[in-house]
Amino acid sequence: MFKIQISSRFTIAIHIIVCIDYFHEQFTITSDFLAASVKVNPVIIRRIILQLKSVGMINITRGRSGMTLAKPLDKITLYDVYSAVDCVNGSLFHFHENPNPDCPVGKNIHNALDESLAEIQRTFEDKLRSITLRDVAEKIKL
Repeated sequence: MFKIQISSRFTIAIHIIVCIDYFHEQFTITSDFLAASVKVNPVIIRRIILQLKSVGMINITRGRSGMTLAKPLDKITLYDVYSAVDCVNGSLFHFHENPNPDCPVGKNIHNALDESLAEIQRTFEDKLRSITLRDVAEKIKL
């Protein structure tokens, strides 16, 4: 069975943002602090942090303040994070190269699938846009 799998950068980025929000008043948020929560190498955290910073989701300052959110959680959607960390380049579905134009299936496979796959991707992305990181954070603060 074929599985579509989005890079773990997506869930790590969500973890980072929610962690910054959750702990920002108690601790200085550093890449080492976040790496301990996510349980990954700090280098991975730093790469994702730079992506989040480049799209204006987080602020990074040296010293006591560490990292802070540039936007409130209710203004950041799952789609924003998904886009920020480049989980998928363009299309969610990668079509096989060069179907045989002499075969009736190969000649028509794009016409048969392209619209449906584009609709599936739009539905997926619309659902990501409908969920904020506030929604995620509220489930954590039990």
